[in-house]
Amino acid sequence: MRYCDQRIVFMGTPEFASNILKGLVEAGFNIVGVVSQPDKEVGRKRILQPSSVKKTAIELGLPVITPIRIRNEYEEVLRFEPELIITAAYGQIVPKALLEYPKYKCINTHGSLLPKYRGGAPIQRSIINGDDFTGMSIMYMNEKMDEGDILYQKKLPIDIHDTNSDLFVKMSDLALEMLLEFLPRFFEGDFKAIKQNDEEATYAYNLDKEIEHVSFEDDVKKVYDHIRGLLDNPGCYFMLKEKKYKIEMCFFEYAEDVEVNTFRGLKNDYLRFDCLNGFIKVYMIKPEGKNSMDGRSFYNGAGRNLVGEKLG
Repeated sequence: MRYCDQRIVFMGTPEFASNILKGLVEAGFNIVGVVSQPDKEVGRKRILQPSSVKKTAIELGLPVITPIRIRNEYEEVLRFEPELIITAAYGQIVPKALLEYPKYKCINTHGSLLPKYRGGAPIQRSIINGDDFTGMSIMYMNEKMDEGDILYQKKLPIDIHDTNSDLFVKMSDLALEMLLEFLPRFFEGDFKAIKQNDEEATYAYNLDKEIEHVSFEDDVKKVYDHIRGLLDNPGCYFMLKEKKYKIEMCFFEYAEDVEVNTFRGLKNDYLRFDCLNGFIKVYMIKPEGKNSMDGRSFYNGAGRNLVGEKLG
């Protein structure tokens, strides 16, 4: 039996996962079915849109199902008769009945070097926390959150310019690369499962709305990491004169002559916002209710009258 003959069900939802699904199919793996989250209402008109993985599955001619609650509708998945289930950012807890069914069990691609950053937002949290590197883990799934035995891991450096969106693309590419390397060995039994050390575990819980607000009263590198860890999704904002402004592109610079938590105006081609030991250089900004604009355009409009103001 060739390794690409095994019947595989793929479970995933966002673009991060659709890249992996497409790569597995192109490499010749036998994806017999795809499971994704139900269509969601998008935009002001609340138009139903399929997930990125569902779109990719349809383009590839693969059967795809979107159960509302996988715990109650898992029998749909069993009809695919999977020998292996691969999940990548699926978004629901997989029930025991599915975990125990496949011959080769269920494996997951998780965006951290487990047991660090168990949970739903490991990629974002690694940037927000200022880490120099992260990594990808392929692991057995169990009924607990990201606690299964580790099958394969690889490190990945985090570049100083990497945003949330940048790192998601890199991690998706890494996950696919690792699966293509690992699955042939996996089917042949040429691997060793390593139990996680629970004492070393840290957690990366899902992001809440409060984290989207940026304060300029902290170390400038911490502020920068906070911002880029949320770009471009879900995004982040600051308050100035009771109005909300979304940051869309920025960098940082260390400096001594600062006025903490203050808008200092236009400097060259960026807007300067002072922090404890430096300032954030905002190149693109989106005022609430308006279109995105570069720093100079904002300054030449409302920004000129806001110089020296403290941020809320």
